[in-house]
Amino acid sequence: MWSRRQGRLRPTVCGVEELRRRRREREAALRKARREQQLVSKRLLRDDTPEEAGEGCVAAILGETEVQQFLRQAQRGTEEKEREGALVSLRRGLQHPETQQTFIRLEGSMRTLVGLLTSNQALLQLEAARCLHELSHSEQSTVAEACLPATSYLLTYLSGHSSDFIELCLYTLGNLIVESEAVRRQLLPQGIVPALAACIQSPHVAVLEALGYALSQLLQAEEAPEKIIPPASASSSILASTLPQHMLQMLQPGPKLNPGVAVEFAWCLHYIICSQVSNPLLIGHGALSTLGLLLLDLAGAVQRTEDAGLELLACPVLRCLSNLLTEAAVETVGGQMQLRDERVVAALFILLQFFFQKQPSLLPEGLWLLNNLTAISPSFCTSLLSLDLIEPLLQLLPVSNVVLTVLCNVAEKGPAYCQRLWPGPLLPALLHTLAFSDTEVVGQSLELLHLLFLYQPEAVQVFLQQSGLQALERHQEEAQLQDRVYAVQQTALQG
Repeated sequence: MWSRRQGRLRPTVCGVEELRRRRREREAALRKARREQQLVSKRLLRDDTPEEAGEGCVAAILGETEVQQFLRQAQRGTEEKEREGALVSLRRGLQHPETQQTFIRLEGSMRTLVGLLTSNQALLQLEAARCLHELSHSEQSTVAEACLPATSYLLTYLSGHSSDFIELCLYTLGNLIVESEAVRRQLLPQGIVPALAACIQSPHVAVLEALGYALSQLLQAEEAPEKIIPPASASSSILASTLPQHMLQMLQPGPKLNPGVAVEFAWCLHYIICSQVSNPLLIGHGALSTLGLLLLDLAGAVQRTEDAGLELLACPVLRCLSNLLTEAAVETVGGQMQLRDERVVAALFILLQFFFQKQPSLLPEGLWLLNNLTAISPSFCTSLLSLDLIEPLLQLLPVSNVVLTVLCNVAEKGPAYCQRLWPGPLLPALLHTLAFSDTEVVGQSLELLHLLFLYQPEAVQVFLQQSGLQALERHQEEAQLQDRVYAVQQTALQG
């Protein structure tokens, strides 16, 4: 029956290298899509007093007259309490986009606010900074650009002594950075990178978390791979500073690891890695080893607790590891990670089980890491087999067809690996997936069958006994699958 179809199909039979090339192209496309999924956002700090927050108070929208009145009182009031109260009223009004637009349209309003920011009275400085923070949260780039005169002062205050004030300045700068290229153009020559690098020495957790946020906003800028991350200019480059080494220190597992800080810096590391500017440099700094140890630590944590916040750190860690493993510099990955392969694979499956129960959206991230591990190293494939993880892996097939890619990585390593895959649950699972309507899933199943028949001819007879022929014939007329069906047929005949 197969020979009767051969004359009509006549496709090119795919070899192992061709199958490998196809999978790598699909993986590259998916990695690119994942790199472009960024987390641009804005943070808002509000610390209203009980009097402000209570009694169902709702801040009113302010008109021009009211904005001018509050600015005048804040600037020229006779008592400090009166001046501070005027700024509090203005700040609460600036929670509304309408008041923000009114404020930036008024001539001299920003100059007055900057004057109050730079005054020698701490309470007025703090309230002026809070007003700027409300403005920075605007979704309008014109509002962010109106704040340009204040940016140099915000940078200067990062070297101050008040951790609360530094935290507020960092979140404000982070909000402004992400909104406007004009703001970034001004901040870079003003020395934002050295200023941020100095903040990482702070002993205050809240400051470090705010720093991670501001830095992640800067790293997501469109021009970051060309102008911000590369070590071309020591004054404005992330990689030329000490930030990468300190980031990795913040991700070291142990009693000093703070989850909130670690999440922020893990995303920072993710954006640097995605820029693909100098990933070998990060690998040289021990990024793979640090992230690998953190992966083990996360696996241990999910066994001890049901804390739903763990996924916030697991996601960027998995992405960082996955993307670093695609670098050519990871030929010596085993030595760089300084971990036994079985520990890494076992930890990853603990996380996959946790995701399956608690956070299914993260399963693809874990499977991509497993894919990249098995693609680069036969020893990781050996660990997958020796730990009897094929059946648990197949249970994840309904979630993601990356499972099939991982199995192809194992099968393409040769006869010894296919012999370990067979006999087992693999063939029944492939017969099941051949009934799917998704051509991508069917195509990958055919590639895996091709490799299995090529290296383990004994599988052919069982495949035929289980109605495998009919399963193949269902796809012979599908243009996207014809060459793969033919390749499986030819390999089976030869077997």
